[in-house]
Amino acid sequence: MKIVETLKNYKYVSLLKNPFFLVGLLFVIWIIFFDSSSLLEQRVIDQEINKLEDNKKYFENEIAKDRQAIKGLKSGDATEKYARENYYMKRENEDVFIIEFDTLSAQ
Repeated sequence: MKIVETLKNYKYVSLLKNPFFLVGLLFVIWIIFFDSSSLLEQRVIDQEINKLEDNKKYFENEIAKDRQAIKGLKSGDATEKYARENYYMKRENEDVFIIEFDTLSAQ
């Protein structure tokens, strides 16, 4: 009996009995946690968007580097140098020796 009397003295007890407040509280809880577009799900989606934007910036920088490399390869000498270094191509009457260093055995 004492508990009921002490609860009557608090302002918010009548608020908890109000059906509109309870329905509104359930609605807010539903939106935050259980809905398919809940706030928690939106947070995960925002993090994914941030990662994708970072990837976009990285690839845009890589594209800019590749464009610079393509501009550099426009001349015949640069193209020949690139082909010789990366694809081991050679001129006629020329031998190419490839020397590979084994880093594992050196340790």
